[in-house]
Amino acid sequence: MFAVALASLASIPIAAYRHFTKPAPDYGGSLTEGLIGAPKHLNPLLAQSNDADKDLSSLIYSGLVKYDDRGKIENDLAESYQVSDDGLTYTFKLRDNLKWHDGQSLTASDIIFTVLTAQNADYGSAQRISWQGVDVSKIDDRTVVFKLKNKYAQFIGNVTLGILPEHIWENIKPASFGLSEFNLKPIGSGPYKFSKIRRDTLGNIRSFELTAFDKYHGGKPYISKLTFKFYPSETDLLSAYNNNEVEGLGSISAQNLSSIRFLGQLRVKKLNLPRYFAVFFNQNRSKQVADKDVRLGLSYAIDKKSILHKILASHGTVVDSPMMPGIIDVPDSILKYEFNIELAKKTLDDAGWKYPTSSSADISFREKTPSASTKKPIKPEEPTKLEIRLTTSDWPELVAVANEIKRQWEEIGVQVEIETLPLPELQQAIKSREYDALLFGEVLALDPDPFSFWHSSQKRDPGLNLALYDNKDTDKLLEDARQTLERSARLSKYDDFQKIVTKDIPAIFLYSPDYLYAQPAKIKGNDTTLISVPSDRFDSISNWYIETKRVRR
Repeated sequence: MFAVALASLASIPIAAYRHFTKPAPDYGGSLTEGLIGAPKHLNPLLAQSNDADKDLSSLIYSGLVKYDDRGKIENDLAESYQVSDDGLTYTFKLRDNLKWHDGQSLTASDIIFTVLTAQNADYGSAQRISWQGVDVSKIDDRTVVFKLKNKYAQFIGNVTLGILPEHIWENIKPASFGLSEFNLKPIGSGPYKFSKIRRDTLGNIRSFELTAFDKYHGGKPYISKLTFKFYPSETDLLSAYNNNEVEGLGSISAQNLSSIRFLGQLRVKKLNLPRYFAVFFNQNRSKQVADKDVRLGLSYAIDKKSILHKILASHGTVVDSPMMPGIIDVPDSILKYEFNIELAKKTLDDAGWKYPTSSSADISFREKTPSASTKKPIKPEEPTKLEIRLTTSDWPELVAVANEIKRQWEEIGVQVEIETLPLPELQQAIKSREYDALLFGEVLALDPDPFSFWHSSQKRDPGLNLALYDNKDTDKLLEDARQTLERSARLSKYDDFQKIVTKDIPAIFLYSPDYLYAQPAKIKGNDTTLISVPSDRFDSISNWYIETKRVRR
């Protein structure tokens, strides 16, 4: 009895302590995340085509502004900024006492150096396009001024670009820019700094370790250490997780969710990302897809809802245009090609694409006989076969989608050859535009500017006009929209643009998948719901925590 009473008395201070205190984030803990691919250029000017590069760079470097966990612009290195009434001058005031990871001061000179380097073609940055026609100068060490030759409504998105330290890079020549050791042992000003890199016996990078930066301007991050491990495919990444090599998955396709062991130990976050996948037609390379009737027939033959359900387990939405109404605030008023297999067949029939009458094969494909000529040809022309090579990546989800498209197209008499390429080879094919039809994805900004995807000036690398689309009317709309500062008027121009594009059918827009980010359940404080690019999932990482302490209420 005495012992029970004593225990009751002892519990009073504990109860009182809990009553007058509450849990709060504390410093400490670590996170190990698996990524597909491997880092090559941890450099904001070069990290454009490699997701591993972009993920790590977003943690190591800071821009003048960044996106918050709701997809809104907020200050980063900048303390404040002002835009002139004419929209041509942007003035940024830097925070006081900014530091690089090596302890050196970050000043306006670093901003100027980064922009001038991006603008210099000798350095080979894909960022060069975004910075054309922009003059940059400083008023003092904390004040930077950008002067635009022409209005650019989405310019604020430019200054999310990570800033390079001038004192590190100023003596590195353009020819050595991509080869510098600082691309893999970077010095930035972001929440995390480089700590360790581990390679295998062949020299391949296997892991990368970052530690919290004590003097980060946004406050020292709570999580002390981040370790990233790299895998060549999603299959390998899943195997690593199932073998307890990593705690989290940088991304996971919907079709592989069921393959994850210990799924209950993960918190799978469904993030909204303005991204769509489409089949882009290269009309300059394939005379079959140069025929608009063929593209129309192919459009009617694709069952987008079926693809979304069968392959993505309904983790996404159907997309019918390059502006993604419903995600981006433009009217859903475009021409849609609803799945209609009979209309698809009729469209091809009417256009002269017929089944060969003499075919004895179990499966035959359409062909088109050349039009009769008044002048008798010396040698009769062979019919043109309705055959298409569909190129995509070896990512399992896209392979599955490509095979489903092949099945659907062959049902209407189109012969389809699928070409799957590893990412480096696919990037080369995209660079040289060596494909008939390309199954690929494009990511828009939260305040979109589709210029680089659809303007005729962007048909060649480093432009991203994958359909090699060329239309003077849409070119004018895209040019005007860039200079229209009032948002509703700008989106009206984009609505006109998307109506023309969907009518011309340079591509078949398919779906926008949910971005699935699998974190260990121990991570708290991550409230991100909307991201502009996958690496934006880290924009609020300073608020994430594992450890807790109790503080007074």
